[in-house]
Amino acid sequence: MDKNCLIVLKNKKIDNYAEVEVMLTVFASAGYHFDRISFVAYDQSDEIVISLNEGCERYSNLVVLCPNVMREIVCNFISEKLNARFDDRCVLSGGGKNVFVTFNGGENVLSVSDIVRILDIKYSRRFERSFIKAVGVPDDLLESAISAAKQACPDVDILVHGKYSDVTIEMVYDENISKVAMDDMSRKLLSDLNDYVYALEDISLAERLFQLLKLRRMKICVAESFTGGGISKRLVQVPGVSEVYFEGLNTYANESKMQRLGVEEMTLSQYGAVSAETAYAMASGLLSGGNCNVCVATTGIAGPKSDNTRKPVGLCYISVGTEDGIKVYKYNLDGDRETITETAINLALFLVYKIVK
Repeated sequence: MDKNCLIVLKNKKIDNYAEVEVMLTVFASAGYHFDRISFVAYDQSDEIVISLNEGCERYSNLVVLCPNVMREIVCNFISEKLNARFDDRCVLSGGGKNVFVTFNGGENVLSVSDIVRILDIKYSRRFERSFIKAVGVPDDLLESAISAAKQACPDVDILVHGKYSDVTIEMVYDENISKVAMDDMSRKLLSDLNDYVYALEDISLAERLFQLLKLRRMKICVAESFTGGGISKRLVQVPGVSEVYFEGLNTYANESKMQRLGVEEMTLSQYGAVSAETAYAMASGLLSGGNCNVCVATTGIAGPKSDNTRKPVGLCYISVGTEDGIKVYKYNLDGDRETITETAINLALFLVYKIVK
């Protein structure tokens, strides 16, 4: 099998690898992996020469990510080394080798997707993909489920990406792989992760919930405290959501909870704003309005500091209700303010999905 190499020429003072992470994800999703990845400071000329020489000599496919100002220098060096010329897209082909030069922080004629298409043509390969979307899967369960799936079908690449507890499991496989083997592997994964799965396609959690609410002909109302309108924002980003979304209330202050949702002052004084009792009362207030079939409410402490109750940062309660009753879920989330808030938003949407399903 041909080997692939990625050389990244970067400013050593800037530790930003987001562009590289995106590139690696796109390549992996297409079934390609790098046998070597080198990061070289662009002011270290000797190390650049060594890396480019090694990339040209030892690898069939070389991708160079560099600043736009280095384009001419890098392309000229490689052209002389391989005795071949780059085309207008900064692609060099010849002698069984392919070299791609793309630029960080600038406009590229050559995209990562372009590189993938060129490699697909070179190897006459076509890949299929299937997805499992899940929320809140414990790390140890996810690891063991994927390990078992890989053993069952080792020729399939299983990629895991996502954040804030919303996970995409992407399976990339050659079109010639047996459908029976793929189905067996997918069933194994679904069996292990069933309680956390919300979709078998590459779709967002909010979009999946919208589809389900529309199918059930249900309306949703939202009341948020520490998530600050984040749940409603996710929902209204989905086209057509007005068919299922009635209202969202950002009841941040205690007075707002009392005035807008009918939360009793005694409940707040006895149990606190961040409590199962308050979360229940918030959901009850939404349902009592008679404008929805399902509701969700959140209250918690996102940090960075706790409130005067000394309850821990990351403590939150999410209540989900229908005419059949209200359930309250307690979580102790880790991370910074953004991580806690975004994770809670995903959990809230998923809890609604589960109760509606």
